[in-house]
Amino acid sequence: MDEDVVYMVRGKTRAVCQRELNRICQLLGAEMVTRPTDGTGRGWVARAVPARTTRAPAGEPTA
Repeated sequence: MDEDVVYMVRGKTRAVCQRELNRICQLLGAEMVTRPTDGTGRGWVARAVPARTTRAPAGEPTA
């Protein structure tokens, strides 16, 4: 079963939101999909998703 996973960051300032977004991306290997924006009306929000991985076919060695 495929599941959609999205990480959301909310901060009081753009700088805080960006810092925590970068942290999530680094620690979890995620990719940013939404830059920090204040368009939601309640602070700054940004989103990331798990990075796509490339897998070798079954039985093939990995590098």
